Amino acid sequence: QVQLVESGGGLVQAGGSLRLSCTVSGRTFSIYRMGWFRRAPGKEREFVASLNWSGDSIVYADSVKGRFTISRDAAKNTLYLQMNSLKPEDTADYYCALSPRITLGFNTWGQGTPVTVSS
Repeated sequence: QVQLVESGGGLVQAGGSLRLSCTVSGRTFSIYRMGWFRRAPGKEREFVASLNWSGDSIVYADSVKGRFTISRDAAKNTLYLQMNSLKPEDTADYYCALSPRITLGFNTWGQGTPVTVSS
């Protein structure tokens, strides 16, 4: 089994920055791709960013492109999301997710970490 634990959320003013972390434990040899998703109050979950665990094939949602940066430290089994120029509309619970192989989607999720951006 693989477990994901997010951290780094909090309250920040518009224009500020936060860095989210997602630590992977358990069967860490079985990681193909990881990503960040978010769910704002009253809205559906939406994709934010993802990458292959090798570090390539990085994809961003248009809404965060140029402001957010996804990265990973394979030695630490940790995924990051650097969020700059935050906007009130970025307020949401942020979740990391893992896909164990190319034939599977994201099937393992963390518990989420809340981000609140005040105007």
